[in-house]
Amino acid sequence: MSKAERTKQFIIEKSAAIINKKGMAGTSLSDIMEATKLAKGGIYGNFENKEEICKESFLYLRSQMAVKLDNAVSQGKTAKEKLFKLLDVYDNPNNMVDGCPILNFGIEADDTNPFIKEQVKKAIISAQKRLFDIAELGIANKEVSPEINPKEFSIKTFAMIEGAVLYRKVFDNNDQMKIVLKNIKSEFERYVI
Repeated sequence: MSKAERTKQFIIEKSAAIINKKGMAGTSLSDIMEATKLAKGGIYGNFENKEEICKESFLYLRSQMAVKLDNAVSQGKTAKEKLFKLLDVYDNPNNMVDGCPILNFGIEADDTNPFIKEQVKKAIISAQKRLFDIAELGIANKEVSPEINPKEFSIKTFAMIEGAVLYRKVFDNNDQMKIVLKNIKSEFERYVI
């Protein structure tokens, strides 16, 4: 990686957490300058504008979360283990200290930023596919009853998790997340053969 690429990556990594917490509109250039300890010219020498930093920050956060989830899934041997390992990632508040970027960026970008809205849509589809694939694998390996509807399960599970993430941020505790994850596990276990 060249020095310019390293600087750009550094700016993205330092900005991402701030933007995820304060929002795209709520994050100022001063916030980014303070986090990076770079002057305005150092920022704009690497990015055309703040919107570009926001775009790159979302892509970075999405990638980081996908790696955590994919690593968790890969640790499971059975479909049930894969799902439960994935759910453990969401159960740990430290994995999303400032909330889920899909939720945070999605709410803000739905009517204001078509690029980020499209990227959030792709992230949702990817997250649902991860859940869908676990259910499909379970059916294929005869670990899970074919009575489960992988598409419905993946959509419902993702929506429940995102709702629980919102609860966690608003209520400042993990109580609702634990209830939601317990219910997802119970539902899935009804299909385990």
